Amino acid sequence: MSKYDAQTSTPGDTIDVAVTGNGLGKRLGIIATCVVGGSLVALYAVTGPFVAPALRKICLPFVPATSVQVENVFKVLQQRTGSLVDIGSGDGRIVIAAAKKGFRAVGFELNPWLVWYSRYRAWREGVHHSTSFYISDLWKVSFAQYSNVVIFGVPQMMEKLEDKLGRELQSSARVVACRFPFPSWVPDDTAGEGIDTVWVYDAKTVQSLVQINQATEK
Repeated sequence: MSKYDAQTSTPGDTIDVAVTGNGLGKRLGIIATCVVGGSLVALYAVTGPFVAPALRKICLPFVPATSVQVENVFKVLQQRTGSLVDIGSGDGRIVIAAAKKGFRAVGFELNPWLVWYSRYRAWREGVHHSTSFYISDLWKVSFAQYSNVVIFGVPQMMEKLEDKLGRELQSSARVVACRFPFPSWVPDDTAGEGIDTVWVYDAKTVQSLVQINQATEK
């Protein structure tokens, strides 16, 4: 093969390879775009319910209760019976623990993924017949029928919730606030310390104080 032949054949080979590589690159680019796009859609579908509450004026983020917090909740509910509601029930651990202790337990949670997981977990632990989980905004639910109320709240919602529960609960009800106390109510009891502290409020005491304050204002 002459020098000229070698030179002319090499560029031809190079062009063929370049064209083939360019086509493969385009196909890989399209595939990569589809994969990334599909992943983003899936990620949004999974995380959307978690992020959406954060866009609300008052949000109730999901932070799992510690085993000590759960223990403290039921320590202050000893000798109590009847129904129990967990406001913002998360992964269902309070509701499930309550059912195991004989309560008729209900959880309200805005995040559908957590509600579905809670139902599965209750079924797995054999208490699905004595538990109920609902996808609902807590501000649209009446808690008048519940004897025991558990709330893992955040500071910016406690005042509004204080007013709601004060109006709705029966005098025999008991409220257990975890992580943060109510701003105006005086607790009847407390248990634990630090982040595991729970504050106990008997509705009868709260309602009496409200009546006294209203009379004083007049």
